[in-house]
Amino acid sequence: MSETYPWYGLAHGDQLEQGDLFVDCPIYRTTSEGGVRRDTSTVIVVSHSCDLAHDKLEIVQVCPVHSLETLAQLVEYLRSKRGREELRRGNLTGYHLLNRCTLAGFESDFLVCDFRSLFGVHLATLQQMAAPTKTPRIRLLPPYREHLAQAFAKFFMRVGLPVDVEPFQ
Repeated sequence: MSETYPWYGLAHGDQLEQGDLFVDCPIYRTTSEGGVRRDTSTVIVVSHSCDLAHDKLEIVQVCPVHSLETLAQLVEYLRSKRGREELRRGNLTGYHLLNRCTLAGFESDFLVCDFRSLFGVHLATLQQMAAPTKTPRIRLLPPYREHLAQAFAKFFMRVGLPVDVEPFQ
C-alpha cells in the first residue's frame, strides 16, 4: 500500500463521516410474514459527511460490507478471475471494491460494499457505537472515500433506456 495515499485511517469519537466502517451494526429487517428480525453486519456510511456534520440527518444511510471471499461464496461470478477483475474495474453495478486494510489490529481482506442492500440506521445508534470510550473504527480516507461516493451515486441514479444504442459490429 502506498504511504502517499493510504486507504484507511482510524477515527475516534462520535463525529461521523462518509466512509466510516462499523462492525456489528444492528440491522432490523422485516420478514415475509410481517415480523421484524434483528441481525448485525459490518457497514460503511454512505450519507454525506456535510449532512452528518451539520445535523441534517436523523437516519444515516449505510450499506453492508463483506470480505471478497465471503461474497464470492454467495455470488458465483466473483469466484472467477474475470468477475474479480470486473469488480476491481468498477463494472459490477451494485458492488464497490475496497482495498485490504493493513492498519495494525484492523487488518482485513479486500472488502466489497453491497449497495443493493442499502438501509438506514438512526444517527444516535451510530453515535453510541462511535462514542469516545469505544474502540476506534476504520475510516476510508480521500480520495477513496470520494470514489466510494461516486460509485454509490452511479448505482443510485442509473437510468434504464427504453431503446439503447445498437452494439457496434
